[in-house]
Amino acid sequence: MTSISNLGVGSGLDLSSLLDQLTTAEQAPLDAIKSRASSYQSKLSAYGTLQSMLGAFQGSAKQLADPNFFNSTTAASSNTTVLSAAGSNTATSGTYAINVSALAQSQSLVSAGQASQTAVLTTGTIHIDFGTITDTATGTLDTDPSHATYGKYSGATFNANAGSTGFDIKIDSTNNTLQGVRDAINKANAGVTASIINDGSGVPYRLVLTSNTTGATNSMQIKVSDEAGTGASLSGLLSYDVSAGVTGQNLQQTTAAQNAQLTVNNIAVQSTSNTVSGAIQGVTLNLAQTGSSTVSVQRDTGTIQSGVQAFVTAYNNLQKAATSLSAYDPSTNTGSPLTGDTTLRIIQSQMRGLMNMPQVGSGANAITTLSQVGVTFQTDGTIQLDSSKLKDALNANPTGVAALFGSTDGKSGYGNQINNLVSTLTSSNGALTSATNGITQTLRDLGTQYAAQQDLVNATIANYKAQFTQLDMIMAQMKNTSTYLTQQFSAMTNSSSSK
Repeated sequence: MTSISNLGVGSGLDLSSLLDQLTTAEQAPLDAIKSRASSYQSKLSAYGTLQSMLGAFQGSAKQLADPNFFNSTTAASSNTTVLSAAGSNTATSGTYAINVSALAQSQSLVSAGQASQTAVLTTGTIHIDFGTITDTATGTLDTDPSHATYGKYSGATFNANAGSTGFDIKIDSTNNTLQGVRDAINKANAGVTASIINDGSGVPYRLVLTSNTTGATNSMQIKVSDEAGTGASLSGLLSYDVSAGVTGQNLQQTTAAQNAQLTVNNIAVQSTSNTVSGAIQGVTLNLAQTGSSTVSVQRDTGTIQSGVQAFVTAYNNLQKAATSLSAYDPSTNTGSPLTGDTTLRIIQSQMRGLMNMPQVGSGANAITTLSQVGVTFQTDGTIQLDSSKLKDALNANPTGVAALFGSTDGKSGYGNQINNLVSTLTSSNGALTSATNGITQTLRDLGTQYAAQQDLVNATIANYKAQFTQLDMIMAQMKNTSTYLTQQFSAMTNSSSSK
């Protein structure tokens, strides 16, 4: 049987073009499904944009729903070289005169010099504890550098902090050198940092131990239990016990642990840290050096105005997105993904109704509407903030402004109500979620329809192709037969003529 490699070869007809035309016609239902799917996909994307805008608006509303947001304050220092200040929502407006007479500092101890960092020491256990060094009536710290006892206490006592058990650091044959002791102390995380300095002398290497925490209660006591070895004594290098007198202090104190000392409006205050909280309610002072400064605390209207402006901007972004997603162009009869969409109309209606509904308020000067704090609706559906009017309202009735947007009950105030509305709309059973789920299901159904229709089209086109191929083969056979008969008739004619 004749084989056909290309449609139309056997018949001489343009069967390939005809098959293409039939394929295009058969695929028309597929194009319709794709068009519907594209439309639903655009709508799904539009719902995603809408949900994103609602989320941003909800975030700005939640910030305003917290009454503490309206209590935020700023604290300014008149002399930032002495201290800086930061306010919080618990601070009270006022002016405070501050004098810093001493900064908090960490205790630092240094060992006697060693000729080598790697010379072997005896092994043993180092016990570090923290507490307070107290001078007795007759005791004192030697502060004269010319004395052999410089940096050491006489007649002092050490009182360990309540509940403190201290830290044990084991020194064995693997780390019984100056470098090994340094590394062991640092690895122990015992609240002490160890380092080695070179003072340039004949025995230059000195171990320095510094408490990681400032304050008088973080002075160190170091007791050493020697165990074995022929090198320099570990206890002779590191023991530091002021209660044992000068002979118990083999380390020299170069910096004493002390509290910060200051006065606030002539009231004495001390702090274990240079970050002082509580001396002024709701204000944190960061001490930098001794000296005087005046700290002024006032309501942070700038942050509040920024928060309200963010609320306005987020609403306007939502409104503009809704307008764009539902726009219709009559000149081209073209709609947007959400033109005439019921879910969008529900969201817009509920949001506008909520924002136009006055709050309950309280008192003779109650603030019950957004317009009273400078937030007004424009003709295009957006809102606008009059910052001056908001500032006046904050100065006259800050509690009323805070109550307009929220309260601790989580229900009253525009901030709480908008937060709750958006949560409802986007919940598992909310209008926006239901609409989104419906479109998602429709897209799945269209995908199933498309696959089934594609199988049908493929089967139909395959059938057409088989029929065209058969036609080609029949026509080819007929041509072959015609050619044969023509040849036979021609041969018979020629034979008759020759007789």
